[in-house]
Parts: sequence; structure tokens; C-alpha cells
Amino acid sequence: MEKYDIEVKTVEMLKTVFDPEIPVNVYDLGLIYKIDVTDSPLPTSPKGEEDGSDVNSSPLEGNEGGFIVNIDMTLTAPNCPAADFIMEDINQKVSSIEGVKAVNIELVYEPEWTKDMMSEEAKLDLGFL
Repeated sequence: MEKYDIEVKTVEMLKTVFDPEIPVNVYDLGLIYKIDVTDSPLPTSPKGEEDGSDVNSSPLEGNEGGFIVNIDMTLTAPNCPAADFIMEDINQKVSSIEGVKAVNIELVYEPEWTKDMMSEEAKLDLGFL
């Protein structure tokens, strides 16, 4: 699986995560600021093992090591009572994607979230259009 495929599947999964108080997914709400997919590095050889290969400097190919998905996200309000629930739901769903080895979620508050960050579909669903 390629990085692009992981990014597409990550967006698909994020669209299944909902704030329990708002009937719109976190992606369309504009709460996801960044999705960065990286290859996980090859595991290092144990000390003393000298097989002539340099496993410390190359990324893994294919699904051998998997991918790391880094997500920067925010909340509609800094004191959102559902924050832990939302982040755990994101972690579980993105981790379930074939080829994903790890998920790192960074909660950020800048730029501050506004209703303008919502997709047109989300605005329509919530009656803002």
C-alpha cells in the first residue's frame, strides 16, 4: 500500500468519527488541520550482528513496517467534554487501517477553529446555509 492510499483511507475513517454533540464528522467540521503519513523505519539490527546489510538507513518497502499517521487536530472549544472520546475514536479507527503501524494525534488550538472551517456539506447539515 502506498502513502497516498493510507491518506485516502485515513480521510475515509475520519469521516466516520463524530462529535457526540454535533451530527457532523470531525473531518467535515474542519477539526483536522493536518494528516502526514510517513514510512516507519526499518528495525535496527541487534549489536554484534554483522550480515553486511545496512538496515538502519532505508525506509521499509511495502507493508513490512507499516506507516505512521500523524494528525494535527483541534476541537470546537478548548474545554470540549468529548475530547478524549473523539481522540480515542480517531486513534482506533485510523489504527485499524491495513498498513498503519502507529497513529500520533496532536491536539492544537492555533489557528482557532471557526465555523468558516466547516465544509459546505457540514454547513448545510447544520443549517448555516
